[in-house]
Amino acid sequence: MSENRVEVFAGAVVLAVAVGFMVWAGRDSGPSSGTYPLHASFRSVEGIVVGTDVRMAGVKVGSVTEIKLDPQTFFADTTLALRDDIQLPDDSAALVSSEGLMGGSFVELVPGGSLETLAEGDEILDTQGAVSVLALMMKFAGGSSQEGQ
Repeated sequence: MSENRVEVFAGAVVLAVAVGFMVWAGRDSGPSSGTYPLHASFRSVEGIVVGTDVRMAGVKVGSVTEIKLDPQTFFADTTLALRDDIQLPDDSAALVSSEGLMGGSFVELVPGGSLETLAEGDEILDTQGAVSVLALMMKFAGGSSQEGQ
């Protein structure tokens, strides 16, 4: 009878830890209710998916909530959910950046100097798409062989 109590107690502890972990893991998933959408159109969003971080000065300030291809411009139209407490100047830039050679990608916001701010649903006009590391390496390798001729 005492073995059953120990097993029940151990099961309850495991269950409590699992529930605690799920609550902890789910607390930062998806945009919170305190966000507003901004739009940006990129030539390339290689490495960016829905849920990717949006950062400013290395600090997460939002996430990517939608990516779709514009059939007229062939650019990737994205929707970014930004925290309400971040008021971005209307001349700010959005760049697809990488955490390093083997790191993941994220959207980096570079604030401008304007006194006017972007409102909910506005578009960030100054964008820079992803830079292909492979293309850069091919240019570097191809450029060094051309110098010798």
